Order: sequence, then structure tokens, then C-alpha cells
Amino acid sequence: MLDTSARLLRLLSLLQARRDWPGADLAERLGVAPRTVRRDVERLRELGYPVHSTPGVAGGYRLGAGAELPPLLLDDEEAVAVAIGLRTAANGTVTGIEEISLRALAKLEQVLPDRLRHRVNTLQRHTVRVGREGPTVDAGVLTRVAAACRDHEQLRFDYTGHGGEVTLRRAEPHSLVTMGNRWYLVGWDADRRDWRTYRADRILLRTPNGPRFTPREPPEPDVAAWVRHRLAHEMWPYEARFRVHAPAERLAGRTAGVVEPVDDRTCLLTLRGDDLRLMALAVAFLDVDVEVLEPAELKDHLRALGERLLSSRI
Repeated sequence: MLDTSARLLRLLSLLQARRDWPGADLAERLGVAPRTVRRDVERLRELGYPVHSTPGVAGGYRLGAGAELPPLLLDDEEAVAVAIGLRTAANGTVTGIEEISLRALAKLEQVLPDRLRHRVNTLQRHTVRVGREGPTVDAGVLTRVAAACRDHEQLRFDYTGHGGEVTLRRAEPHSLVTMGNRWYLVGWDADRRDWRTYRADRILLRTPNGPRFTPREPPEPDVAAWVRHRLAHEMWPYEARFRVHAPAERLAGRTAGVVEPVDDRTCLLTLRGDDLRLMALAVAFLDVDVEVLEPAELKDHLRALGERLLSSRI
């Protein structure tokens, strides 16, 4: 039979693993009498764990949320996942949590068994991380936006557009979507009477929030797919179309554009962006023969890029 300390840890692990536990099942798992389970539950409550109980023959126990955060029990896989997640967050795209993540990681690694620490360090040692690019988002903005999504409260914020113009927006927030290294807010724009996508790093929240609202049906059931479609088709000032002399399969996973097969040796590529020079560079990196269908000025950028490369000293 387990001693009291080991039994308490086992009981806590069981309560964290499943939402509801009949008292008889816990007693059977622990190999003790139901009366012992009741005493152990009281000990957990004294330690700060909010264990709720329901009386009667069909009664049981449930681990609830309390006013303070008690210690958590993690199995091996959970501990490794949390450690990797904290290391990633320390170099992520949300500002304000880097130092917090490192503090939490130090506490976790202090108690990790050697076998788990070795797994985490091995993954870290053999992972090459590309330097962070692009803007970062303040953690406070994300938490306030997420809370407004949860509580159905209208948001008021100053929003910086593509051209640098700043406008006041009133939006009914629906959800946050992460794509690549950027965060997007999906919401119903109260003034434009339409669903819009906002870059979270361009949001400057005003206080207090606006009134509560009745949630609307999202523009599509799959909000992430809707955002992906908008980013690819609607939100960029330039659209470029190319005839690519290569099968569509050759471009799979190599471009963020839309690829449409024509035949076994040819496909059409559509790119959208805010800089024609970068679009020319993106096509050059594909290492395939292309014809520019539109816009005509993109041909000049590709020609200039080719001449610059040819004139470079090797």
C-alpha cells in the first residue's frame, strides 16, 4: 500500500486526469477504503486544492478552480511539452512574456528528472531557429482582446493601416488567429458593417471597452481558413500572375501564392503583396522559368534583379 504522501500525489494525479471520479473508483485505484479517500481529499483541500464533492451513492469528486494556483502534477510527456513551449515562448512574437517564460522554465528545469532534461536539451541542441522577423505583439493587448472575445464586449481601438494612416475602429471581436509570426483579430466592424481582419500589432486599445453585444455567426465556420483566404486574395495592394513552366506539384510548399495547374508541364501562379520588388525576388527563388502575365511593371523589376545579379562580382 502506498504511504500517505505517495497516495496523496497519486490521488491528485487521478483528479487531474479526469473531470469526475466516483468515490468507489478512487478507492479501488488507490487500494484503500472510501473513508481513507475522504480523509485524503480533506488533506488536499488543506494544501489549497479545491476538490468538490457530491454526496450520495452516485456522488464523487471533482478538482475545481480555486482562488490561488496550487502545484500541478505533470506526466513525462506533459513536462517535456511545457518545457519546449516555454523555450519557444522566450523567443516568440509576443512581447512582455520572454522574461516570464525564462523564469518559469528555470523553475521547471530545476525539478526535471535527468532523463527528461536530456530529451529537452537534445531537441534544443539540434534545432536551428531562424531569427525572429516582423513585428511583435504586446501580451497585454492579446489578453485584453481574448477577454473581450470571451465576454462579448465591443472593442474600441486606434488602428494603423497599410499606408500608415490611423483610424478609430469599433469592433465586435470574435477570435484571435495566429498565422506565421503574426496575430490577427477577426471581428465585426460596427461602422463598416462587415467582417474585418486586424493585425494585432497595429492595434492600440482604448479604455474602457464598449457595450456588450450578441455574438454573430462568423463569416465561415472555419475562421482560420477565412483569414488565410483574405490574406491571400483581398488584403494586398498588388496582384501578380505568372505562367510557370513547371508542374504544379513542383511548387507545392514552396510559395504562399495560389497555384493552378494547366497541364502536366505548366501552371499558373498568383501572388499578392505590398512590394513588387519582393514579389520579383520571391519568384526568382522558385528557380523555375516564368512568364509575367500581369502587372507589366513587374517585368521591369525582374529585369533589374537579373541585371544586378549578372553584374555582381563572384
